[in-house]
Amino acid sequence: MTHLFSPVAMGPLQLENRIVIAPMCQFSAAEGQATDWHMTHLGMLADSGAGLLIIESTAVRPDGRITWADLGLWDDATEAALARVIRALRLHSTMPVGVQLSHAGRKASSGISREEGTIPPEDAHGWRTVAPSPLPAEPGAAAPVELDAAGIDRIVADFAAAAVRAARIGLNLIELHGAHGFLMHQFLSPLTNRRLDDYGGSLENRMRLTLRIFDAVKAAVPPDVAVGIRISATDWVEGGWDPEQSLALARALDARGCAYIHVSGGGLDPVAQKLPPLVPGYQLPFAAAIRREVGMPVIGVGLITTAGEAEAALERGDADLIALGRAMLFNPRWPWHAAAELGGQVRAPRQYLDCAPHSAKGLFARQA
Repeated sequence: MTHLFSPVAMGPLQLENRIVIAPMCQFSAAEGQATDWHMTHLGMLADSGAGLLIIESTAVRPDGRITWADLGLWDDATEAALARVIRALRLHSTMPVGVQLSHAGRKASSGISREEGTIPPEDAHGWRTVAPSPLPAEPGAAAPVELDAAGIDRIVADFAAAAVRAARIGLNLIELHGAHGFLMHQFLSPLTNRRLDDYGGSLENRMRLTLRIFDAVKAAVPPDVAVGIRISATDWVEGGWDPEQSLALARALDARGCAYIHVSGGGLDPVAQKLPPLVPGYQLPFAAAIRREVGMPVIGVGLITTAGEAEAALERGDADLIALGRAMLFNPRWPWHAAAELGGQVRAPRQYLDCAPHSAKGLFARQA
């Protein structure tokens, strides 16, 4: 059996293989509500044969969206819209499905395209953002409002409430978005957190919000729902969040029963100063370092696009699972092709069971 197509547990969740479909923003929601695009997009990915599908960054409150077209899970309307999609997926797929819950902090109120940048609060598609400190996301942008203690408490409660909604509509996993310059990452990094209270200064204080959100979410959902986190292991900036601090956070989360940690990098500073060559697996060393120090499974990422690259990363012990994003959009049947290449087996819908080439006999298992 190959490493990539061997089973693995993520807390209470059992996966048939180690391919994770990473959260990928679609900017196709209406007032936070999932649309027919999500039905098509997620339906396609749910029949791909991967071990786990994680739905895109989903805001826990309207002002926590990256853009005005982001998915949300903050009221009955957003819950009902996403529930409709999940019910449709379950008709034809047994793949476990999770959601990445997020608050964008100062990166909220952005345009859909990179060229648009931050949208000012007075624009119809913009609003005033919040952050640990009043530092704008980019030069010339409006400064965010510094969160006070009551604002922090509301956000913790919003994450817990969104988690309850996620569990209620049958999602198997919740991933907290602590990476890529989002609110939790903004609190973690000394570059964006200049606070002088219990949420700033020391590493213990800067980790406080992330750990509070994790504890609140884990307490809010049934024990059969896995709760994990995605982090940026480094800001790629001198004096910023770094691998040593990431290890401390990972150990603290592991001790709290975190189901897994998804290790990425960057996204906080628009001009990262220490970026390495962008080669396949360039972020895997961070995942490997964390994996040596914790008991929970580690998801690795970083320009991994081929079955051979994914298999080699697992064989080396760099990670326990491999997440794919753009590669899955480019080839939504990536797990099928990887299984054919490596000699693995994947589930496929009944309607597709006869499409496997003769050279890949035994490739497909029928959906349960």
